[in-house]
Amino acid sequence: MITASLVKELRTRSGAGMMDCKKALVEADGDIEKAVDILRERGLAKAAKKAGRIAAEGIVGSYIHGNGRIGVLIEVNCETDFVAKTDAFHALVKDIAMQVAATNPQYVRRDEVPADVIEHERAIFRQEALNEGKPEKIVDRMTEGRLEKMYKEICLEEQPFIKDGDKTIERVITEAVASMGEKISIRRFTRYQLGEGIEKKQENFADEVMSQINK
Repeated sequence: MITASLVKELRTRSGAGMMDCKKALVEADGDIEKAVDILRERGLAKAAKKAGRIAAEGIVGSYIHGNGRIGVLIEVNCETDFVAKTDAFHALVKDIAMQVAATNPQYVRRDEVPADVIEHERAIFRQEALNEGKPEKIVDRMTEGRLEKMYKEICLEEQPFIKDGDKTIERVITEAVASMGEKISIRRFTRYQLGEGIEKKQENFADEVMSQINK
């Protein structure tokens, strides 16, 4: 028997609508774990169809690391103000801001990486492979492989999610689209690190010790 409390529990876990939850539970014969999988499968397929829609609402979220040394501002967009005000959306934005604080990406996605940067890195990776004595026929393959690794380090959407390394940030967004029913996209972010870019004074250790002795 599909009870109202079971439907409510599935709705809380998945973020899907009441009717979708009830249908999934019926299909899963009341097995809530199976129903979650059914909703995810259906939702991810729907999410792909939403990619071309316009997302102009959303929020500018922030995250300050506990010791106050790192701060992040990030803009994440959705389609409606209704979704932008939900706890689920705010939690998503906070998670992504924490990701930026922890991993310091340089771009949101790989198509933002300037062509001259890509070519510069490609030339370096190629020369590294040649210097390692790799055969010419596999140098290009190694170069492209190292470029792919670079994208996973510097592009936010391609990074492994800090809370679940089996997912990329792109996958986290796709699952959020599936559960919230709207297109969601990361537009931009800025990461601040205390003292970054400031030339710090390097004191001589011996002089420091002598200054304490002479006091």
